[in-house]
Amino acid sequence: MTPAPKPTGSAGPSDAGSRLTVLIAADTFPPDVNGAANFAERLAVGLAGRGHDVHVICPAASRHHGTFLEEHDGQTLTVHRLYSTRWPLHDWLRFATPWRAESNAERIIDRIRPDVVHIQSHIVIGRAVVKVANRRGIRVIATNHFMPENLLEHTGLPHALRATAVRLAWRDAAKTYTHVAAITTPTKKAATFLERSVDVTGVLAVSCGINASDYTARDDRPAGNEVVFVGRVTAEKQIDVLLRAMTLIDPALDARLTIVGGGDLMKQLQQLTVDLGLAARVTFAGYLSDTELRRRLTDATVFAMPSIAELQSIASLEAMASGLPIVVADAMALPHLLDDGVNGYLFRPGDSRDLAAKLTRVFEASDDEYLAMRRASLAVIEGHDIQRTVSVFESLYRGEPVAEAADVPPTRAS
Repeated sequence: MTPAPKPTGSAGPSDAGSRLTVLIAADTFPPDVNGAANFAERLAVGLAGRGHDVHVICPAASRHHGTFLEEHDGQTLTVHRLYSTRWPLHDWLRFATPWRAESNAERIIDRIRPDVVHIQSHIVIGRAVVKVANRRGIRVIATNHFMPENLLEHTGLPHALRATAVRLAWRDAAKTYTHVAAITTPTKKAATFLERSVDVTGVLAVSCGINASDYTARDDRPAGNEVVFVGRVTAEKQIDVLLRAMTLIDPALDARLTIVGGGDLMKQLQQLTVDLGLAARVTFAGYLSDTELRRRLTDATVFAMPSIAELQSIASLEAMASGLPIVVADAMALPHLLDDGVNGYLFRPGDSRDLAAKLTRVFEASDDEYLAMRRASLAVIEGHDIQRTVSVFESLYRGEPVAEAADVPPTRAS
C-alpha cells in the first residue's frame, strides 16, 4: 500500500471560529435522489448554518445551467450547475461534459477563491476540481460514495467483463484520491474496502449523518406487520429478493410491503409482484415528500434493505431514527448498523428464505422484545447526528486532527 495522502494546499484559516469559503464538488446533487446527493446537500446546509460561505459545483439537472442562489432546507447556497448530458441507459443520471469540466472548475475556483474544496467523487467534476485546486495550492478533502457496482448496471457491459471493469474503475479512482489531503468514507468497513481498492492508507470513517430530530418514533407497537423499503428501484438494491421473501412469510401474519422510491426497474418489479401473487400486499409508493416519507417510516413495523452495495445506507439510518428494527443484508457496510438480534437482524445476501425468516422473527417477537429493538435503533442513531459530522469536516478543512465520526455499535437493552 502507498502511504496516506499527504496534505495538499494550505490548511485554510487557523482560527477555529473563522468563516471558511467551501466549494463542494459533486457529480450528483438534488433534485437527484440518492445517498451521495443527499449527503452533499446536508453537509452544505450544515456548513451554511454555521456561517460559512458554501458553494456547490455539480451537473445541471436539466439544460438550464449557470450559477444560482438556491434554497435548501432553509439555507441559501450558491450552486454552480454545469452544462450536462443525460446518461442514455439511466432514467435521470446526468454528467457534466468531461472535456469542459476542468476549464469550468478553473473559472469557478478563480472567481470564489475557496479555502478548501471537498469532492464527493472522482468521476468528472471531482477529478477536474482536484487538478485545479492542486495547481492553486488549495486544500482538498475527498469523500468517497462510489461503488462501481452501482453504475455497472447502467453501462450495458456484459457480465463477463464487469470484474475487469471494477478493477479499472478503482485504478482510475486512485489517480484522483492520491492527490488529496484526506479521504473519508461513511463507515469503517467502507474505509477498509477503499484502502484495499485504491491502495492507500489512513482513510477516515465519517458518518454521512442525518438530522435525527426530523424523525418520529412511536411509543407503541404498530397494529399490523408492515415492511418498508426506501431507495432507488434499481438492480443493485436487489428488491426482487425482498419480493420473493414476502411469498415465504406465513400468510397468517398478513405481512405487507411498501416500496418507496423510483427507478428503472419499477415496471419490471411491479410485474414480478403480480406474477408472485403479491399485488394486494405490496405498494409501490414512488417518490414521496419528506413529510410523507417520515410518516411511512413512523408507522411501519420493520425496515428491510436487501442491497449488497451500500457504503452506509442513509435510508437505514432514517429508519432507525424512526425507531424501526432493521433487517439488512450481511454485506458491505450494512452489518455496522446493527448488533444482530439487538436492533434487528442480518440475513444472507440474496437469500430470500433467510430474509423471510428474519422478518418473521421481528413479527413474532413479544412486545417487550420488539420495543427493545426499537430502543436499540434509537440508541445507535445518537452517533450519526449530522452536526457531529459537520464538526469533523470543519476540522479536516482546517487541517486539524480529528476523531472519526462513524459507526457507533448498538448497546444491548437491559
